Amino acid sequence: MEIILLERVGSLGTIGDVVTVKDGYARNFLLPNKKALRANDANRKVFEATRAQIEKDNEQRRGVAEQEASKLDGVSVELIRQASNTGQLYGSVSVRDIVVALADKGEKVTKQQIILERPIKAIGVHKVRVQLHAEVELTVKVNVARSPEEAELQAQGVDVMAAMFEKDEAGFTEAFDPDAEPGQIAAIEGEGEAETAVPDAAEEAASEPAAEKFTAEPEAAESVEEDETGEDSEPTA
Repeated sequence: MEIILLERVGSLGTIGDVVTVKDGYARNFLLPNKKALRANDANRKVFEATRAQIEKDNEQRRGVAEQEASKLDGVSVELIRQASNTGQLYGSVSVRDIVVALADKGEKVTKQQIILERPIKAIGVHKVRVQLHAEVELTVKVNVARSPEEAELQAQGVDVMAAMFEKDEAGFTEAFDPDAEPGQIAAIEGEGEAETAVPDAAEEAASEPAAEKFTAEPEAAESVEEDETGEDSEPTA
């Protein structure tokens, strides 16, 4: 469909440009929002007759939008949400949530002015575009966190999730045994001592019978000698 633009629309063009767009885009967005007219002979004549006034009105709206943008640009809002240990939200942050958060800070914007390409589904500081006028666009920061303390850290530039993972890794130390063979797991302190204590006790128990055997043999030898000497001392008949 051919249309006549009544204001600047993205990369399509500016006021007075005649462009071709898809029918659905024209019917569902451009025409209902009075951003364009159908490019027929009657509308061309109407546009040329009112072009000066259209351009004047556009300049006034842009001036108002620029004043509002000077106050709103860079504003940060906090949204406290429940999330998992990986930072994924139980739900998402929508355009309506951002509009309400800005209203709580005294900044009035409409849902149509918030440009959110996709719902926010993770904690962090997200930059969201706000278009107050076709030629005036700014950015606000949406600080999504699990607690006010976490939001404050994120506002200071701290990556909360990265800091949490670094803390977990710092708290883990792996046992190291310099005498271990390649591929062998180091023994846990206490268990190694218990394991070494068992063989020592077994060795002592095994050595005791041997010692008794060695001490018993000389006694047997002495008794034999006594018997022999006793037989020699008996008188012969």
